[in-house]
Amino acid sequence: MAERRDRAIVSMGGSDSARPRRVLVLGATGTIGRATVRALVSRGHEVVCVVRRPAGIAGTRERIVDLTDPLSLARDGVRGESFDVLMSCLASRTGLPEDAWAIDYGAHVTALHAGQAAGVTHVVLLSAICLQKPVLAFQHAKLAFEQALIASGLDYTIVRPTAFFKSLSGQIDRVRRGKPFLIFGDGTLTACKPISDDDLGRYLAECLDHAERRNRVLPIGGPGEAITPKAQGEQLFALLGREPRFTHVPVRLLDVIVAILTMIGRWIPALAAKAELARIGRYYATESMLVLDPATGRYDAQATPSAGSETLFDYYAHVIRGEAVAERGDHAVF
Repeated sequence: MAERRDRAIVSMGGSDSARPRRVLVLGATGTIGRATVRALVSRGHEVVCVVRRPAGIAGTRERIVDLTDPLSLARDGVRGESFDVLMSCLASRTGLPEDAWAIDYGAHVTALHAGQAAGVTHVVLLSAICLQKPVLAFQHAKLAFEQALIASGLDYTIVRPTAFFKSLSGQIDRVRRGKPFLIFGDGTLTACKPISDDDLGRYLAECLDHAERRNRVLPIGGPGEAITPKAQGEQLFALLGREPRFTHVPVRLLDVIVAILTMIGRWIPALAAKAELARIGRYYATESMLVLDPATGRYDAQATPSAGSETLFDYYAHVIRGEAVAERGDHAVF
């Protein structure tokens, strides 16, 4: 559980040893990766991004590699050069077991070894707050790498964000089209403190310069109070100038879907994969993305640190006005 002093809003400014570093970045092409790279470049760091295909990331060098191949990473990515920091915003795309163990664990272990050989002394890892209560394949894969990183002897900063705007924006178009907002149960089963890509990117970049963030696992959320799905829907309708309308989906329905897909998936592999995706959806529909108090087994919004300035509802307003495009996350429930 986070210490009491972490309950206050975490400062986005200040540093202990602000100086340019050579940073090797994984996962630079995702929305959070791009935001993190922007923050690193703005702070004067020399950034090298290892990517699967050219992406045109401004202010950086791009190197095309196969992250699952140690030889490719060493030959085409590191190239015998020295680096100070390994920054990873990389994550499996689907969360399915094969993908998760190949990327969330395997590719990260490969990068860790390559980083050690290149002189890296600090690793900053974007992880996930849902690892507090692991039941899914991708959670176990992420935890296995966290443990390998902690045991590596390198300085580490493991950042576990609460929720992303993109994963909570899948119903904007639906509501615009006049349809009701979908919620599980009464819409108050869960809550989160979502953080924007840019606020999270700045937080990750600042981890290079804050000694108190080293060798720690850090939960982090966005500004303001924790938000339930019902509150998300109510505010979305208010921004569109409409009366709230909800469709209540029983959690039991997800349980039935998971059970049926799991049973049939014993004979049809494609349905086994869908069963895992359904389990991921059920997890996010029933578990809060907040700090978990191990003593009580309850999620604690007050114990969940906050950073940044942009709220989810600011983002909703930007999308509605056409100033931003909602990009859905792979694990979005809707």
